[in-house]
Formats: sequence, structure tokens, C-alpha cells
Amino acid sequence: MAHSIELTFDAATDAAVRREWDALADAGLPSQARHRSPTNRPHVTMTVADHIAPNVDDALRAAALALPLDCRLGAPLIFGRHALTLVRLVVPSEGLLALHRRLADLAGPHQRSGPFPHARPDEWTPHVTLCRRLAPVDLPAALAVLGSDDVPGRFAGLRRWDGDARIDTVIAG
Repeated sequence: MAHSIELTFDAATDAAVRREWDALADAGLPSQARHRSPTNRPHVTMTVADHIAPNVDDALRAAALALPLDCRLGAPLIFGRHALTLVRLVVPSEGLLALHRRLADLAGPHQRSGPFPHARPDEWTPHVTLCRRLAPVDLPAALAVLGSDDVPGRFAGLRRWDGDARIDTVIAG
């Protein structure tokens, strides 16, 4: 399983994303709301690899001093062609891009084989996932549920996810 370093939101932004999760579920569509794990929460993956050693945590604590950080959840986007992943773009501000690069630099020596390509600086698309495995035929309904207004928000926390052990370690927030 993958390991990742993730930004989490403040309570108001977390609640805004969860309202979208709930709206999708209420419409009978796939939704992240259906995942009942206690570690399931809205987040933005900053880096992801096959393994990130826990000894990165001290370095991450220093980087977390950049929080809180304002953000804006922008337009819905889709990844994939057949089983779609529906996300909201996180508009890439200067501060977010700088933090992403810093976290990538800090995590690099603690990753077995480096980050997955889509998580590398200059190749990363910041986003928060709303649902996975959406059928293309259901995309118009999902977009109608979400609307198109941007959502102002704030990043307030940082965590490291160990997908093998299914444990999230809260670094800040």
C-alpha cells in the first residue's frame, strides 16, 4: 500500500468538503462519505510513495510551522476515463507550491524509491477527492450536485499516512 504526507483542513473547510461528500451520497452517487474508516477525512496529498519512513516526522514538524495556510477549492476535475475520480482542484497558490516543494525535499530521503511521478514538484495537481469509481454516465448528475462555486478554506494540519499499517500519524493540527 502507498504511504503519503497530507495536508488536512480546518474545521470549516473540512465541513464544507464533507457536505459535498454527503450531497453525492444523498444523490445515490459514489462518495468518499461512504468510507467509514476513522482516518478517512478530507485532505490534499502532498507526496506519495511506496514507503515513507517514520523518521521523517521530526523534519515534517518543522515544515508544519507554515500552517495555517489559506487555500481555495476551485473547479471540479475528473481523473480517469472509465471509472472516474471526481475531485475539486485546490488552486495552487505560491504558498502551497512552496510548501509542496519543501515537503517533497524533506520526504525524499525517507522514501524507498522516490515519490510517485504524479506527486513530484512541477507534475502535481493539488486536489481533494470527492468520489472514486464514478461511472461516466453519472458525471452530469455529480456535477449538478456540486455546483461550481469556489470554496475558500484553510489548511490547518499535516499528517503522514502509512497505508500498510493503516495508521495516520498527526504531525500538526
